Amino acid sequence: MTNHEWLYSEQTIRRSNKSYAHFDLRTNIGKQRNYISNPCKVATHGFYPFIHYEMKMVKFSKENGTKCKPRDICYAAHIDRCIYQYYSFMLNELYNRRVWDDGLSDVAVAYRTNLHKSNIHFSKTAFDFIKALGNCYIMIGDFTHFFDNLDHRYLKKQWCSLLNLEYLPDDHYNVFKNITSYSKWELTDLLSLNNLENNRLGRKTLNQQPRVLTPMQFKANRSHITKNKSLYGIPQGSPLSAVLANVYMLEVDKLINDTVTALGGIYMRYSDDFIIILPSNSKDDVETTFSHIQSILNSAPRLTLEPSKTQYFHYTNGVLVNCGKRFHEDANEHNSSINFLGFSFNGQNVTIRAKTISKYYYRMYRKARNIAKAGGYTQKGNHVSCKNLYRCYSERGANGKPGNFLTYVSRAEKEYGSAELITQHTKRHMQKIRKALNDH
Repeated sequence: MTNHEWLYSEQTIRRSNKSYAHFDLRTNIGKQRNYISNPCKVATHGFYPFIHYEMKMVKFSKENGTKCKPRDICYAAHIDRCIYQYYSFMLNELYNRRVWDDGLSDVAVAYRTNLHKSNIHFSKTAFDFIKALGNCYIMIGDFTHFFDNLDHRYLKKQWCSLLNLEYLPDDHYNVFKNITSYSKWELTDLLSLNNLENNRLGRKTLNQQPRVLTPMQFKANRSHITKNKSLYGIPQGSPLSAVLANVYMLEVDKLINDTVTALGGIYMRYSDDFIIILPSNSKDDVETTFSHIQSILNSAPRLTLEPSKTQYFHYTNGVLVNCGKRFHEDANEHNSSINFLGFSFNGQNVTIRAKTISKYYYRMYRKARNIAKAGGYTQKGNHVSCKNLYRCYSERGANGKPGNFLTYVSRAEKEYGSAELITQHTKRHMQKIRKALNDH
């Protein structure tokens, strides 16, 4: 797709429409295409601060129960978002061509616009490769605070490399400068300035306004703006962040892939998660290879593996053994299965990852029990329908649009085949919903 085709695409325009309120008035790419595609305009564009809030991600496991993990989210002003979307498209097109030329098209599989595949396909590719080898070593890794640690100088270097230029053009440099040395304004402060509570109603009321602040209020309260003064980190939530994460890994991905494929293995990375599979030749050879891979990772600034998520396995004809300490003293040896992209492989069968299933049932039980505790009625005395509950958590909603988690399970079973145990933990969900409704 050309830049012109993308700018005039109905899908592009539709996706650029956002309902939230920001420092500027709502707009879209259809209205701004001439501005955002003009390098001279972008080079001198003054970006607004991001609005920042902390999203609490609820994680659930049978062992530890519920656990809240905070995640920093930043969202851009409407005109800024249009610029970021346009440059994200251009960089992604260049990235797709670059990884094809470098033989990396099947390596970096996250945020790609040209693969038309899902986590189901990528995980199956990895597990099928393990089975086909019959005797191999596997490394699973996860980078610590990936987006928060991207080194600005190194990112700029890789950005220049992608453009095949020594220096960034003025428009690209202005975008780079504002995505790295970005400014932000806390959502809680904006709610307070509008005399609104920091709750769902307060946020809804704020987003119904034309702007979060009038231009006069914005100028009068600029002291609320904070700037990223670190030499690393980009905001999570911007349209540009995903492709920049891939750009950052260009050199590392090529070096690791060249090393692994030369030995008859494969390397796949999805954002900050990756898997490396190596044929088993000799113990010393594998240890040397993994040590070399670690040195490649160390060559990129601030690229650090999360010890608790770094695992090594040995697979031999259906038997999977966690052997992490053999390769690294901090490796995690607690897991007996390989977890990759939401699926688990124990050496014999593939299932949906236990944490994913636990999250599904936790949310289902919580909503069902809330309905049951209220006696099926709201505080105002209105009857609470279970229709939405069934739509989200049962097969009643799986076959319609937009579908639900069980839709995904069905797709996974179709791709993997009925011989795998994809659906074993999602059976009898209707009985479980009814039981939860009747328990109170």
